[in-house]
Amino acid sequence: MSRIATVFEKKEHKALIPYITMGYPDIDATLKAVPLLAENGADIIELGIPFSDPMADGVTIQESSFQALQKGINTDRCLDIARQLRQKTEVPLVFMTYYNLVFSYGLEKFCQACARSGIDGLIIPDLPPEEGIGLEKAAYNHGIDLIYLLAPTSTPERIQMVAQKSSGYIYLVSVAGVTGVRNTLPADLTEFVIRVRKYSRLPLCVGFGISTSEQAHYVASLADGVIVGSKLIQLMKTDPSLKSLQIFTRGLRDAIGN
Repeated sequence: MSRIATVFEKKEHKALIPYITMGYPDIDATLKAVPLLAENGADIIELGIPFSDPMADGVTIQESSFQALQKGINTDRCLDIARQLRQKTEVPLVFMTYYNLVFSYGLEKFCQACARSGIDGLIIPDLPPEEGIGLEKAAYNHGIDLIYLLAPTSTPERIQMVAQKSSGYIYLVSVAGVTGVRNTLPADLTEFVIRVRKYSRLPLCVGFGISTSEQAHYVASLADGVIVGSKLIQLMKTDPSLKSLQIFTRGLRDAIGN
């Protein structure tokens, strides 16, 4: 059983899934933040490989990606950082990045390198499931879950396709937009989760816009996992000591339950 599957085997347990951009504000921060997140209740950690045109991301993650790229953070360095992190924690690690980067690296070569670095899953927001067979095969060959995304606007046909092709979990985008901190979550989120559950038994994890413990608690009442990113990156920017990150993560864990 994969590390990701093991997370969702725990009865009644809701997964807390933080996202951070690798190399932001610097490599040392990444190496410290990931074990800290794990120690304070994170079940899976998404690691963003910086990309020059992060189309699914809002201002906060765009800025973090830009600054990381300016500091020379590339795919090989991210693989090396992941290798170091795997020595520090057993929490599942998932790379989140864009298809051009993976394609340029080479699908098989990339997945092989990910496996060697201890990466458990991949999220590629701009990869349509209709065009994913090459990466699906490479990921499968190296024991890596390929996690597809669904939006509230997804058709029944698209939901069914993603349900068949995803492994690990399905990433439900709470809004038809980009990542970022939001004051409220959409009113139709419950209906969206129910709609997807008709087609899949895979765990459903909701991200985009979750930035408070109250929102996390609400999402956990609907889905199997809660994904939080932009708020964490803001905390890493304003508090290099990472104390605020620790407190906020523990608050999320308490809010969604143990």
